[in-house]
Amino acid sequence: MNKLYPLFYLVISFWLGALSVLSFAPFNHHFISLISLSGLFFIWHKLKNARQGFFSGLFFGLGLFGFGISWIYISLNTYGGMPSWLSCLSTFLFCFFCASFIGIIGWFSLHRKSSLFLIPFFWTFIEWIKGWLFTGFPWLTMGYSQVPSSPLVGFLPIIGIYGLTLILTSLALLLSLTLLNQDKRSKLLKVGLVAAVLASGQILKYIEWTEPTGEPISISLVQGNIAQDIKWQKETVIQTLQTYQKLIQKTKGQIILLPETALPLLVEYIPETFKKSTLLHAAKQRGHVLIGAIERQDTKYFNVVLNLGNDSSQVYRKSHLVPFGEFIPLKFIFTYIYTHYLNMPMNDLSRGGNRQELIAIENQKIAFNICYEDVFGEEIIQALPSATILANVSNDAWYGRSIAAYQHLQFSQARAIETGRMVIRSTNTGATAIIDEHGIVKKILPAFTEGILEGYVQGFKNTTPYVFCGNWPVIILCFIVLLGWFMRHSKLLWVLKKK
Repeated sequence: MNKLYPLFYLVISFWLGALSVLSFAPFNHHFISLISLSGLFFIWHKLKNARQGFFSGLFFGLGLFGFGISWIYISLNTYGGMPSWLSCLSTFLFCFFCASFIGIIGWFSLHRKSSLFLIPFFWTFIEWIKGWLFTGFPWLTMGYSQVPSSPLVGFLPIIGIYGLTLILTSLALLLSLTLLNQDKRSKLLKVGLVAAVLASGQILKYIEWTEPTGEPISISLVQGNIAQDIKWQKETVIQTLQTYQKLIQKTKGQIILLPETALPLLVEYIPETFKKSTLLHAAKQRGHVLIGAIERQDTKYFNVVLNLGNDSSQVYRKSHLVPFGEFIPLKFIFTYIYTHYLNMPMNDLSRGGNRQELIAIENQKIAFNICYEDVFGEEIIQALPSATILANVSNDAWYGRSIAAYQHLQFSQARAIETGRMVIRSTNTGATAIIDEHGIVKKILPAFTEGILEGYVQGFKNTTPYVFCGNWPVIILCFIVLLGWFMRHSKLLWVLKKK
C-alpha cells in the first residue's frame, strides 16, 4: 500500500499544475494558483526523499505547461508544416524542459528538511533563471497569475513580477503549514499573516506612482485579421495591402498603429501608391502612421516598427528575437530540421540595439516592443522614465484560436502596472487592446475579426520603485538567503566529518 503513495502524489501533483492554468488569462481566477501551490507544498512535506520531490515537481510542471502552452503544437504543425508526430514530440520535450525547473525545486525542497522553508526563495530564483537561460522563456511565471485583479498586484510596481512570485509562494507555503500544524494558535497566526499580506497589497493598489503628462492622444489600433497560412504567400501580398489600405482610410486617430509585420514585405518594396494614399489620409487629421514590416540593411534583416510619415528615421528594430521563430539557435543541430521539416518565414533576423531612440509623437515618447518582448519586464524598463507610453505590436495568429493571445495580453497588463504607463497593443488577430496604467483593459477588439479600435492614450511621467530598481532587489535577496543556507550546511557537514 505504501508503494502506491508516491504514484498517488504524482497524479495529484500533475492535476494541481493543470489547475494552476485557470489562474492565468483568459480565466483569471487568481486565487487558484495559491491553492494549487499550497497543495503542492503540502505534498512535498509528505514525501520522503529528494527523488520523490523531483518527480512531484516535474509532474506539476507537466500539468502546468502541458495545458498552459500546448498551443506551441499549432505553430509547429498547422502553420510551420512540421509533421504531427514531430510537432507532438517537440511540444512535449519543450514542456518537459520547462517542467524540469519545477522538478529541480522539488528535489531541493526535500534534499534536507530545513530546505522546505526556502521554497519561495528557490522557486523565485529558478523562475528568474528560466527567464533568461537560452534567451529566456518566462511564460507562465507564477507572478503573472495574479494580474490584474489580485490584491497582491499592489506589490507589482514595487518589486516586479518575480517579487510577486516570491510573495505568492511564501503565502502558499504558510497555508500548507497550517494544514500540517496541530496547534490552533499557530494556525491562526499563519492565516492572520496571509490575510495581512493580502490586505497590504490591496491598500498598495491605491497608491498612484505616476501622474499624467500632456494631453490625451487619439489612437486607431488596426487589426487586419490576415490568416497566418496565407500571410507570407506572394500571391496574397496585394490583398493584404488592400485590406490595410482600406482600414487605414477609416481611422480617426492621431496615432494609427498597425500590427507586427502587417505588411509582409521589405520596407523598400512598400508601393508608392500605398504610401501616398496613407500619408494623404494621415495629413488630413494631422496623424502619424506606424507600420510593422521587415527592414533590410545590407545583408541584415530586422523586424521593425517605423513611422511612415516624413520622419523616416523614427524606427524601432526588434531586439529580443524568438528562438526557432526569428533565429535558429545551435544551427549545426537544428538546420536539418528547418530544412526538411519546418517552414518558418524570416527565421534568420538580426537584433536591434538594446537601447534605441523613442518614437516621439505629440510631445509624448513611445517605447515600442514587438511580439513577446513585453514578457521581459527588465528590458521594458530600460526605456523609462523617458517613455510616457508603451506600445506593443504582435502577431499571435501563429497560435490559432488558443489561449496564447490572452496570456500575452496579461503580460502587457503586468508591464502597465509595473511601469505606471498605459499600454496600447495592435495585433493581427487579437488581442488588440488599450490598457490603462493600472493594468485594466479599457477597450478590446474581438479576436479573429477585422477592425479598428478607436480610443485615447494618456502619457504618464515619474517612475515606480520597480522601474528604478528592476528585479535586482528580489533576486539579490533570494541569492543571499540561499547562499547563507548553503554556507551554513556546508560548514555543518565539515564539523560533522571532523568529529
